[in-house]
Amino acid sequence: MYRLHVVPAHGDPFDRMLEGDSLVIGRSSESDLMIADRFLSRQHARLFKQGDDWMAEDLGSRNGTLLNGRPIESATRVKAGDDLQLCGSVVSIRVASAAPPASDSSGSDLGQHTVFRRAAELIDSQAESASETDAPDALRRLADRLSMLNDIHQKLSGSIEMQELLDLILARAFEHLRPEEGVIYLRRDDEFYRAAYRTAPGQEPNYAFSTTLIREVAEKGMAALVLDVETDERFAGARSILSSGIQSLVAAPLLDPEGTLGMIALSSRAHLRRFDESDMELLVSMAAVAAMHLRNISLAAEAAERRRLEEELKLARQIQVALLPAELPPIPGYSVQGGNMPSRGVSGDLYEVFQRNEARESFFLVADVSGKGIAAAFLTASLEALAAGPIEVGHPTDRVCGLVGRRLYARTLPAKYATAFLVTLDHESGVLHYTNAGHNPALLVRSNGESELLGPTGMPIGLMPEATYGSKETRLEKGDSLIMYTDGITEAENPEEEEFGTDRLLEACLALRHESLAELSAGIEKALGEFVRGVPYADDRTLVMLRREAD
Repeated sequence: MYRLHVVPAHGDPFDRMLEGDSLVIGRSSESDLMIADRFLSRQHARLFKQGDDWMAEDLGSRNGTLLNGRPIESATRVKAGDDLQLCGSVVSIRVASAAPPASDSSGSDLGQHTVFRRAAELIDSQAESASETDAPDALRRLADRLSMLNDIHQKLSGSIEMQELLDLILARAFEHLRPEEGVIYLRRDDEFYRAAYRTAPGQEPNYAFSTTLIREVAEKGMAALVLDVETDERFAGARSILSSGIQSLVAAPLLDPEGTLGMIALSSRAHLRRFDESDMELLVSMAAVAAMHLRNISLAAEAAERRRLEEELKLARQIQVALLPAELPPIPGYSVQGGNMPSRGVSGDLYEVFQRNEARESFFLVADVSGKGIAAAFLTASLEALAAGPIEVGHPTDRVCGLVGRRLYARTLPAKYATAFLVTLDHESGVLHYTNAGHNPALLVRSNGESELLGPTGMPIGLMPEATYGSKETRLEKGDSLIMYTDGITEAENPEEEEFGTDRLLEACLALRHESLAELSAGIEKALGEFVRGVPYADDRTLVMLRREAD
């Protein structure tokens, strides 16, 4: 049996078992395996069983499917170790390993020498016990615990850095629980790292806490009391703990409503200190206080970072606006109009209009880079710089794509690429030569109501180190219009999650083909607004239009 390891263009990697006889991959929710990559087709590729083999095929996607770097032309056998590249996403085929044995998650005792209990349930049970008991000893312990927790809250009431907080929590843990060693682990992405550490006076640090303990406590949200490490099968392979002489340990997760932030663990040698369940309960309470303040520190840091990013976003937008043409060059006998509307302050779209060949020819470029936000804006600026030279020296559209694609691939990550529509206009004849590098088809709207879709003639720019592009020729007659755009228009969704689509865009263009380009642009925006009915636009929108004027 195979397992699929999916690294999407955006978001965290995940695994999926390859089961059944067929699995369709695409960006549509109707696909068996949906991947959040807007450059994927709705149903992009398929894995299917043929005898004892698994096969892969492209489902006529716009940008193609690569198997180990080569385009899939027909159904092809796949095996463990193969990589399928679908635009910016990669699906790796791996042998499915046996699932790890399930552990008891009931929260009950798991052996004579070990207690594992869910930390959230333990906190609730402490609250219930406190409300029901009237025993003097229990009330005294409760009062001491509340006093200690209140002391920690008071110490943390002012402004405090994260490291100060962690050091204070460990100091209070040593004061009340007297361990020989203590450590706090925090989560960073999907990894846990040692964020604070402390030993008792005279003790040598040995950093003896293992991934076994982290998995049980931090990942599962369990409080742990291990009375004898040597008798617990969970630590049979934890040589760092066994060789250190540690026999008793207690640990608690740092829980908040959004999940586990990390864990705090204390250890001792049996002849010096042996922890009990009351120690575990106290550590869980301390961990809850620590988690609350950690979250507050994190939220404050996030707010500061958000303010910084907003300032950077404003600056990036100012720079990007400077890269876009302030006004399009006039072309005698033609009307030209263009504009860009970002979805996130800055845009991953680009458009340019160049005059060349002694102003007898115009070169149009409309591009859409992978990704969104600031990273996409940087890639857009790079693409603009790389394309300017080949365009200005007079290369045809297919040659420009080849040159820019090779340089973009060499300078960026493999998942970074761009779709683009490039076209040259001969002013006198109206002849158009165009190359469509995996981009949305441009619309050629004739004055008599006929239309053409100018579809792909090659793959996206920068997706492969070497790629061949074709070019095609057509002609603008008087009264005809060429509409170039990015998929932020056609993929805009309404509340029913339907896309605006090419057909609706073409319908609006045909209905307004005799109006001015300004009125055509306003009409498209109106039709789009009526369609989405308030749903925010998920992607940048760029529209560039060219019309040959009628006499």
